[in-house]
Amino acid sequence: MTERYPQAAAAARLAGARRTILAASLAHVPFDGWSAAALRHGARDAGIDRVTLARAFPRGSGEALAQWSADGDAAMAAAIETARAGGGGTTARIRAALGARIDWLAPQSEALRRALAYLALPGHGALAARLLAHTVDEIWWQAGDRSSDFSWYTRRATLAAVWLATLLVLAGDRSEGRAVTRAFLARRLADVGRIQKLRARLGGLAGAARPAARLARTLAVFARRRAA
Repeated sequence: MTERYPQAAAAARLAGARRTILAASLAHVPFDGWSAAALRHGARDAGIDRVTLARAFPRGSGEALAQWSADGDAAMAAAIETARAGGGGTTARIRAALGARIDWLAPQSEALRRALAYLALPGHGALAARLLAHTVDEIWWQAGDRSSDFSWYTRRATLAAVWLATLLVLAGDRSEGRAVTRAFLARRLADVGRIQKLRARLGGLAGAARPAARLARTLAVFARRRAA
């Protein structure tokens, strides 16, 4: 197979190196942040040379952070599939996804704090919006949302606000099992549910949600991808 498909084999090796470097770099992120230094130290620990490191993450630490976030998204997708198999509806699937992400992040709390600090820096806003948009879009898509009207944006913008606030709480949560974060998330989701019910009784106020959908420019990219 290697001889017949050399490009595929090379891509697989590079993907493996990327996973290995990222895993090793996470031990250095608490000290060096999401930085080139953390990646160099991780590659060194894994016995990977700098040429391979440069090929694995040509855009540097921001790309490594994006891969880390994508790994978390994959963990959520698996939780949604489990909830679906158990007969859970859309709400149950979303709760399962966010709970799984908290479980995934809990042992990586310092990496999360460093990630939030990195994404708050000037010039990193586009990356922060892209990662957040991808996460909430993946949750809704995997949960079964196939809407094509303005609610596509409002659902994702609302969930983005809830999840971002939850991440900020999680970053400072030292409670057992991250109970404080889970309680906070449950309250926010309950608030969203009450707002949605009120909106339905009033006949739909999609226009009122437009200011909260400033994330739409980034979300539109994902909408076009889903429609393709």
